[in-house]
Amino acid sequence: MKQPQAWYKQFWPWFLIILPLCAVVASINLLFIAIDNKDALVSEDYYKDGKRINMDLKKIKYAKQLGMQFELQVDDNELTIIQHGGEEYLAALKVEFYHPTIESRDFKLVVTASGDKAYRVSLDKPITGAWEVRLEGYDQSWRIQKRLQIADDTEYWLN
Repeated sequence: MKQPQAWYKQFWPWFLIILPLCAVVASINLLFIAIDNKDALVSEDYYKDGKRINMDLKKIKYAKQLGMQFELQVDDNELTIIQHGGEEYLAALKVEFYHPTIESRDFKLVVTASGDKAYRVSLDKPITGAWEVRLEGYDQSWRIQKRLQIADDTEYWLN
């Protein structure tokens, strides 16, 4: 008569042990991922955030009241901004580009008008694709913002 094998030498006990063990290992892995990547969307003070949003909306409405309108020209590594409407604005201009998915590509500039009343910016590398573009007066009293799909040698209107 054949002697039965010890349990640890058989296939089925190990198969039944491995399944829950995999679930435990995956759970621990997910726990570490959750701890390392905290949710940045949670705000400490919703009231202050709401006030800040309302201030931004007031700046946008004020720019519309002034009739501010700018033309944005993209040509290779040069960006030209020309004012076409509203009160003539010759002070420094804050220009901000926000990429919708890659935060490291975002950049902010402060530019001044040249003699022909155009704002010119030389860029390190060409910008193409989707961008949130914001123009703001240096005194931060008005703001224009628009989402653009930027391509080389193209003109865009911000109003």
